[in-house]
Amino acid sequence: MAIVKRGDRFDRSLSRLRDEVSELFDRFFADWDLAWPLSGERYWWPAVDVAETDDEVIVKAELPGMKSEDIEISVLNNTLTLSGEKKESQEEKGKGYYHVERRYGKFRRDIPLPTSVDADRVEAKFKDGVLTVTLPKTEQAKPKRIEVKTE
Repeated sequence: MAIVKRGDRFDRSLSRLRDEVSELFDRFFADWDLAWPLSGERYWWPAVDVAETDDEVIVKAELPGMKSEDIEISVLNNTLTLSGEKKESQEEKGKGYYHVERRYGKFRRDIPLPTSVDADRVEAKFKDGVLTVTLPKTEQAKPKRIEVKTE
């Protein structure tokens, strides 16, 4: 039996493929108005951006019309989970709508993080309907500069 060691190139390719498939499904289901079959509850998915610097991973999620107390954030096993519920305004019930595009209901996004992060130092800020989560990398995950010596 031969043992084949996966290299960094393979890992990056597999990670990129996973991200592209995830984005494909997100775009495909983005315009669907889904109801959970048994409970009748509505679900939606906020759009997210994930960026990485040498020191941190930054995730931004669009959550228009929400309040910060209706958002839950957790980090477990290099996965950031954003969840919550956008409630429909009471004063709008009973109106005869011709067209509705705004989304209401529960959401949950499980975002695989590209590297190890320090869950104890995660910060989240919510402003103008955009949630920004800053996840500092662990020291082991930060790039190390190696000095090249001349002989």
